[in-house]
Amino acid sequence: MKRMSLIILTMAALIFCSSQNLSAQNQKENDKMSIQKTYEFIKAAKTYFIATVDKDQPRVRPFGTIHIFNGKLYIQTGRKKNVAKQLLANGKTELCAMKGDEWIRVSGELVDDILRDPKASMLEEYPQLKSMYSADDDNTMVLYFKPGTVTATIYSFSHEPIVMTF
Repeated sequence: MKRMSLIILTMAALIFCSSQNLSAQNQKENDKMSIQKTYEFIKAAKTYFIATVDKDQPRVRPFGTIHIFNGKLYIQTGRKKNVAKQLLANGKTELCAMKGDEWIRVSGELVDDILRDPKASMLEEYPQLKSMYSADDDNTMVLYFKPGTVTATIYSFSHEPIVMTF
């Protein structure tokens, strides 16, 4: 009887662990698909507007860089710009882009990535920036959306909102 109980408990633990691994794996796949869909929407829109906070004043300006590197969604700016200073002071941001009759709003926290590889990768995707920026200069700044903080919602007047988190 004790042996049977031990076998049943062991099997239950194995099933639980397997389901936890599958759940984590499914979450990673969902995150990857959400990041890709968000990237494709913004890339097709070409221009998006990013909102930051400057003390007690909101600031909005157009951007055009969006990139996926090592499974994270990145943007790029110059470290000397006011937007960079605002994002370093408060990484919480929203961006918005419109494509046809749909628009996307992405809310999350941006994190400064000081490593060379993501800068180089961004500049490869946007070679026109190489005349102003370098992966090795002190001005090039790439920021990624911190995983677990992002909500991207695609809106339209013709369908219900599509909400993605990653």
